[in-house]
Amino acid sequence: MWKGKFTHMNINSGNKPHVLVLGGGSVGMNVAAELRKKAGNNVAITVVDTRPYLTYQPFLPEVGAGAIDPRNVLAPLRKVLQGTKVVTGAVEKISHADRVVTVALEGEESIEISYDYLVVGLGSVPRTLPIPGLAENAIGFKWVEEAVAVRDRILSNLAEAASTKDPETRKRLLTFTFVGGGFAGSEALAEAEDMVSAALQYYPDLHPSDVRFVMIEAMGRILPEVGEELGKYALKQFRERGIEVKLETFLNSCENGIVKTSDGDEFASDLIVWCAGIKPNPVLENSDLPLNQTGRLDCLADLRVKSEDGPLEGVFAAGDCTTVPDLASGEGKVCPPNAQHAVRQAKTLADNVARAIDSRPLVDYYHKNLGTMATLGMFKGVGTLFIGDKKVELKGLPAWLGARAYHVYAMPTLGRKAGVVAGWASSLLGNREILGIAQTTEPRKAFELAAASTPKKK
Repeated sequence: MWKGKFTHMNINSGNKPHVLVLGGGSVGMNVAAELRKKAGNNVAITVVDTRPYLTYQPFLPEVGAGAIDPRNVLAPLRKVLQGTKVVTGAVEKISHADRVVTVALEGEESIEISYDYLVVGLGSVPRTLPIPGLAENAIGFKWVEEAVAVRDRILSNLAEAASTKDPETRKRLLTFTFVGGGFAGSEALAEAEDMVSAALQYYPDLHPSDVRFVMIEAMGRILPEVGEELGKYALKQFRERGIEVKLETFLNSCENGIVKTSDGDEFASDLIVWCAGIKPNPVLENSDLPLNQTGRLDCLADLRVKSEDGPLEGVFAAGDCTTVPDLASGEGKVCPPNAQHAVRQAKTLADNVARAIDSRPLVDYYHKNLGTMATLGMFKGVGTLFIGDKKVELKGLPAWLGARAYHVYAMPTLGRKAGVVAGWASSLLGNREILGIAQTTEPRKAFELAAASTPKKK
């Protein structure tokens, strides 16, 4: 099948239609799994993603706090999607006019994959800004590798700070900055602060007052997803825990780890986590698919991509890289970019691809919001739950339990569900992990130092 540095991959066999799914996240993996159930072996399915696994992102804050083992938030695509071809590579170009997608592979220049039906579930990437020092000093919080790195950095800094005698070094090591007060930033910071509070009992040389957690948020509130009152409640809880929340404040620069904010504050921070929003995957710009002013694909309610001349033949999309009408919320509303919608859109999309193949009428996506919940550390949380037409606000333990129950239910594969629950049980019985593996980003460093000290053979 591979014919050198550049080749054309034709997946079709016999008269089977070929469905090419771009992205193996909440949309892509669920579309492929659902379509296999509906169409059986009468369709060829290929999934393309840069990673061979789905990352269940709602659990990343707990990975970053040592409460969940990183592998337990990953669903291996090849294990979940048996009978489906998985290509690990990066989409470079989409040419619907030719019905071909160009994919870059590690160790290969690129391949071309043709299709009969295209499903775009490429998701989003962090929305960054041209802030001096940001690219060089900050880290995102969208992938499991980033969550693990944040955890290890914080725990390693505690150990280093407890050993140093230099007060300025200690202050820098124990200052942790999170930019963005939405779901990702609030949950990541809250879980990290909870982890540090639990770990400090093993550090008699450190006092809670030595640790500084800072949140920088451009808006005048945090957690807008859960509503104004619950947002105020969460803010109050943060400040009571000693977390410094800077509202209506911007990050001006962070060169050399020196954070400068629009309120005139300036301080050294050894960890800067960027959680200030998302944008659609920029690879869409290298395609002939029509994009709206936000860089997303406009979709009809049946999840077909639309252009000025109507729906594109054979092209469907869902998730963060799309604008999908929210029929349950009223005219003119669109679905927010969250996992709740992505998973359910995927099922409708798979059904509609199967219907299109069989020349049956398509159905519209309709989902009434079930609610929104955020965990803010052990036994702490906020959220809203919709029961019929009634809105119920939850705080503290009920919200924490509700969020955990939902995410265990939504986590793919029974084995991963069991692993997550077992991790929680272990944390409750033996407290959270306090070891940070500082050299995970440079695993060969110790060996290289040893090799450098070995006398040269004469």
